[in-house]
Amino acid sequence: MTLNNQLETAVKNTVEQLFSVRLENVEITLTRKDQNGDLTVMVFPMLRHIKGNPAVIGEQIGAELAKTDLITSYEVIKGFLNITVAHEVYLKDFNDILSQSDYGKSPVDKTMSGVMVEYSSPNTNKPLHLGHVRNNLLGYSVAQIVEATGRKVNKTQIINDRGIHICKSMLAWEQYGNGETPESTGLKGDKLVGNYYVKFDQEYKKEIADLIAAGKTEEEAKKEAPLLIAAQEMLRKWEQDDEAVVALWKKMNGWVYDGFETTYKNLGVDFDSLYYESNTYLLGKDVVQIGLDKGVFEKDPDGSVWIDLTDEGLDRKIVLRSDGTAVYMTQDIGTAIQRVKDHDINSMVYTVGNEQDYHFKVLFLILKKLGYDWAENLYHLSYGMVELPSGKMKSREGTVVDADELMEEMTDTAREIAQEQGKLEGMSDANKEDLYKMIGLGALKYFMLKVDPKKNMMFDPKESVDFQGNTGPFIQYTHARIKSILKKSGFEQGDLKVATHLALTDKDAAVIKLLQQYPETIEAAARNYSPALVANYVYELVKEFNSFYQNVPKIVEESNVEMKQFRLLLCFKTAAVIKSACGLLGIEVPKQM
Repeated sequence: MTLNNQLETAVKNTVEQLFSVRLENVEITLTRKDQNGDLTVMVFPMLRHIKGNPAVIGEQIGAELAKTDLITSYEVIKGFLNITVAHEVYLKDFNDILSQSDYGKSPVDKTMSGVMVEYSSPNTNKPLHLGHVRNNLLGYSVAQIVEATGRKVNKTQIINDRGIHICKSMLAWEQYGNGETPESTGLKGDKLVGNYYVKFDQEYKKEIADLIAAGKTEEEAKKEAPLLIAAQEMLRKWEQDDEAVVALWKKMNGWVYDGFETTYKNLGVDFDSLYYESNTYLLGKDVVQIGLDKGVFEKDPDGSVWIDLTDEGLDRKIVLRSDGTAVYMTQDIGTAIQRVKDHDINSMVYTVGNEQDYHFKVLFLILKKLGYDWAENLYHLSYGMVELPSGKMKSREGTVVDADELMEEMTDTAREIAQEQGKLEGMSDANKEDLYKMIGLGALKYFMLKVDPKKNMMFDPKESVDFQGNTGPFIQYTHARIKSILKKSGFEQGDLKVATHLALTDKDAAVIKLLQQYPETIEAAARNYSPALVANYVYELVKEFNSFYQNVPKIVEESNVEMKQFRLLLCFKTAAVIKSACGLLGIEVPKQM
């Protein structure tokens, strides 16, 4: 039983004894640093069940708790009961933490229905960019965090591999490519195809300018440009299974998939299942008839099908065009239903930018109205835009921040800083390069994930690789420092147990206090789908450890054998939790740095 659980049980028992009330739960937080105490019991929420002055109630509870071995002192400040925990309790709790090899995480319960987490979901007409990086890192980290709470997780993406934008790249390659391939150019396949998406836009703009010069209005020129008409015709042929068009589509998409796979591997993300829009764009059409039969949908005189959500504060939304073709909403309805059929899941998390907030409100509401129980367990992991100091990105103009180039830049920056510090003597060149990549990617991931997903963020590559402050490299460096301490001391894991009669300093207790918060942090991060909670927790742990290390006597030279063993085990477990928490963020930690 954790310290928080012990305290909660003790408070519940005390309240029942004093006031004949059994509380369902007790709110406990870390005590503010400007006040005395370790943990704070919130008295105000108890006033729903207990009548009286919160300060008096706090005094009564504190006086009873002081009779136990759990605390050494208490202080009531208004409606907050601050308690100081007995050192023996901390040490017993630390022994419990030491006994758990995968502390903080729960084993996956295979009897429970799983969670599907969707992320990435790129278009096959261009390479992945900075926005995709935030999307992938968020989705992958949320999947890791949810799995750490004992749920089965299926990581998935839907690849947008069809439509007019895909045909634009295909047409430009056909007209201007001269048979170029990834092999002949030395380019990744997604880069090559992306170049032709940009090429289409350039040539299309020229045609528009020529038509305007010939007397057409801008609106007329945009519709009548030969390239656009040709792209629309190519899409019609694809939908009619034209052999040549489908063959070209398969070839160019194949190039893109190879390129994506390289990017995903370098970024450190993966997937358990894949869905393709070319297979799902007709899904959901049969559900429309079911919705009509149930009265969920309504048909207009022109044959189009709609849902009226005005009573819910939304608007009317089309789910089938008058010509019988599906819209994106129809496809998403069908894909969600298909995923539940394909996998043992009862909830889904969609990692998609906040520009789609309205779309997902409508989607989830439609699925609920159609009567799917699992629709109550759908969540849109909405995230804000990523900007750079230099401004926003525009994909059609080829001014996006390429994901591969960004990762290379991060590695280069880490290399420059590490070489300036000159602390890698004796390490092989190959190991150094691995370390530079680890630091660069750690900086990128941490900087992206420490920000609440809902917020827009400014990503500054140079700031992210700072070895001081709230950064990935600072956390990685602390892990490497702890490993160095353990190595110098000749530490061997041995018996993972400490004596419970030791007199701890405030710094010793502060580190244990934060280690105790790790399981609750994972649970909160999973509940809120927020890797930022884990990122900021591990930063606080690292700060507290560094303060501990600077303020306690030299650990290696400690003469008290039991105290030395305790502090080495404190170092050992802190490193383990740093590594575990970073793993939930997709970040590797080095042993030397």
